[in-house]
Amino acid sequence: EVQLVESGGGMVQPGGSLRLSCAASGFIFSNYDMAWVRQAPGKGPDWVSHINAGGDTTYYADSVKGRFTISRDNDKNTVFLQMNSLQPEDTALYYCARDPPNDGMDYWGKGTLVTVSS
Repeated sequence: EVQLVESGGGMVQPGGSLRLSCAASGFIFSNYDMAWVRQAPGKGPDWVSHINAGGDTTYYADSVKGRFTISRDNDKNTVFLQMNSLQPEDTALYYCARDPPNDGMDYWGKGTLVTVSS
């Protein structure tokens, strides 16, 4: 059974940082691209970032480029999202998803909440 479990969310002041983790199980993690998606209160989901299976190619939404960094540890079956210079508009439920090429995101975690507020 595929499982994705996010952690690391919390409340932080504007300008602060958080590091999200997503622990994967039930599939060969190193064979799959992964992604982070967020959903702000009352809004639809927004794609945040993508990393390929080998970890050497990454993509970011313009809204987070230069502030967020996606990475992965294939030995630990974990994908990360380092978030710096957080702003109130980054407040959202953050999900990791398995994101194979051409198939769309096929498995999602339950999310971890990030709140940026003074």
